[in-house]
Amino acid sequence: MAYDADVIVIGAGLAGLAATAELVDAGRKVILLDQEPEQSVGGQAHWSFGGLFFVDSPEQRRLRIKDSHALALQDWMGTAGFDREEDHWPRRWAEAYVDFASGEKRAWLHGQGVRFFPVVGWAERGGYDAGGHGNSVPRFHITWGTGPGLVAPFERRVREGVARGLVELRFRHRVTGLGRSAGSVDTVTGEVLVPSGADRGRASSREAAGAFELRAQAVIVTSGGIGGNHDLVRRNWPERLGTPPRKLLSGVPAHVDGLMLDVAAEAGGNLINGDRMWHYTEGIENWNPIWARHGIRILPGPSSVWLDATGNRLPVPLFPGFDTLGTLEHIMRTGHEHTWFVLNQRIIGKEFTLSGSEQNPDLTGRSVRGVLQRARADVPAPVKAFMDQGADFVVERELPALVRGMNALTDEPLIDGAALHRTLTARDREITNPFTKDSQITAIRGARAYLGDRLIRAAAPHAILDPAAGPLVAVRLNILTRKSLGGLQTDLSSRVLTEAGEPLPGVYAAGEAAGFGGGGVHGYRSLEGTFLGGCLFSGRTAGRAAAKALA
Repeated sequence: MAYDADVIVIGAGLAGLAATAELVDAGRKVILLDQEPEQSVGGQAHWSFGGLFFVDSPEQRRLRIKDSHALALQDWMGTAGFDREEDHWPRRWAEAYVDFASGEKRAWLHGQGVRFFPVVGWAERGGYDAGGHGNSVPRFHITWGTGPGLVAPFERRVREGVARGLVELRFRHRVTGLGRSAGSVDTVTGEVLVPSGADRGRASSREAAGAFELRAQAVIVTSGGIGGNHDLVRRNWPERLGTPPRKLLSGVPAHVDGLMLDVAAEAGGNLINGDRMWHYTEGIENWNPIWARHGIRILPGPSSVWLDATGNRLPVPLFPGFDTLGTLEHIMRTGHEHTWFVLNQRIIGKEFTLSGSEQNPDLTGRSVRGVLQRARADVPAPVKAFMDQGADFVVERELPALVRGMNALTDEPLIDGAALHRTLTARDREITNPFTKDSQITAIRGARAYLGDRLIRAAAPHAILDPAAGPLVAVRLNILTRKSLGGLQTDLSSRVLTEAGEPLPGVYAAGEAAGFGGGGVHGYRSLEGTFLGGCLFSGRTAGRAAAKALA
């Protein structure tokens, strides 16, 4: 029986595009399958902010950030907390990824036309000791053009492969089985779904119009994670994070359903670390949703007062932007699923950035004028739209009215106005001189010692209740699904491994389906800016390894 291609790649997201591009460079024939219509090529990456983790980059050095491979590896290992027998390959992938981020990663992307915003962000700051969780220095580099700008060169390389007769793009092909006709997995079967004109990100029909069967010497699984499938999220929810939330917002479209992971497992692939996942605690309902339960994450600066559902400040060091999963674990122990930011217009105008390409039209459109207008605005237009129309926002001049608005958004009135006034007044007293026992205020001043934060991310310390800085703002925060940190176990050649630790013949995996490499390169936590880069690194590795292994 003849082969239909050298390699079949399952999933046209960033990892699948990277793998296919490498196969094209090697002169291999590829069939690229995806269950979504062609207008969704690029997958989740299209919607992303385009953040990338680099170590000792030119952007860092210009901002006087002293970074190194040793410091980045220390941060990664302290954050990941690898502690399982099956963490052997994830740990090896972590070492390889830090090598990549410290070495050729930026030059490789720059050579394909990718450029970066000059101010480096400081995500996941940790707040523990030097060996614990968090980035010791700013490392979050924003792609000029955000997610679409990062997808573009890889999509271009794939479409050049189409023009050369090396790539067939087959959308609306949903894989339901992997089989063997000889010793290796070489057969891909599934359903051809009815054509769909659904816009990017919107749900498409799952009605089948027929079936397909294709054969190739190798298969690369790049189908993504489970974040759009809340049943799977809850099924894999770890005990350490408490009871799964009743309400979840979706940070990814519905097609991120995780179903291909079970198909690969049924073929013999080993799924590991399914209980490791990355969900955000600063989710807000999108007032203009694209997909069902569409949530947007606030990328906050350090100044908002973070309260639990009953009005108590979150404990040190659970400040905005410091420890995502530590905050999630604390929230799920409180008996409530939502929290609050309380701040004012001066803070929201300086410190709120909304994640996603569509929420940052200036960066996505590569508009220098737009970036300058954002910097000059009292409140950036996308944030102002949420203040005016967002279901989770309360904006008032006086604190009693703010409290009434907060309590109107919940099933029961949990916020006590007098107690909140005491909390904010106590905090504001600590602002009046350079000495403080309030660790968050110390963190704000530490952030402003970094030029990038002082310019665009951290407001000058001031009293939240200062009328001149108003109006007051309260934001109800929800749990927002995003990434799977576990997945198909792979070796350093992206070969999928069986439960016995042997390569599953003919099968490779990359991107979120492989836990971004190894079945869990991040361990328990992420340093941020590592998801897109993980797709690129593991996709590139899978494409090169498969091309080299072919007869």
